[in-house]
Amino acid sequence: MIVDDSRAWRQAIRSMLHIHFDLVIIGECSDGLEAVQKSEELQPDLILLDVGLPNLNGLEAARQIRKVAPASRILFLSSYQWPEIVHEAMSVGALGFVLKVKASRELLPAIRTVLRDQLFIGTGLSPFDPTKPP
Repeated sequence: MIVDDSRAWRQAIRSMLHIHFDLVIIGECSDGLEAVQKSEELQPDLILLDVGLPNLNGLEAARQIRKVAPASRILFLSSYQWPEIVHEAMSVGALGFVLKVKASRELLPAIRTVLRDQLFIGTGLSPFDPTKPP
């Protein structure tokens, strides 16, 4: 499932992934509240989630998604690269974080890694150490 407030960006993600027949996009959302509702309804294997969303930001949406769709894996795909944001994203249960500017190179490897229940932190981002605060 793709969650981003930009229709153009959601289309770009669909375009990047359409040739990978094992990856099926089952839903799209444009805000955090809708993401929580659709996650509960659809129980997707993977949620590509932006941080900056209307109605409910991506970090709070992730917290709520963990409760309503605990088996869903969360991969943040965002423009935000501050270590505090990455740390919080991973602390709320995400398995990955990729910068949008690097999505053409890193999105597919990140998806594959996260679907194996492994952590993926994109290049240019501070490594996540769950034992240390940012």
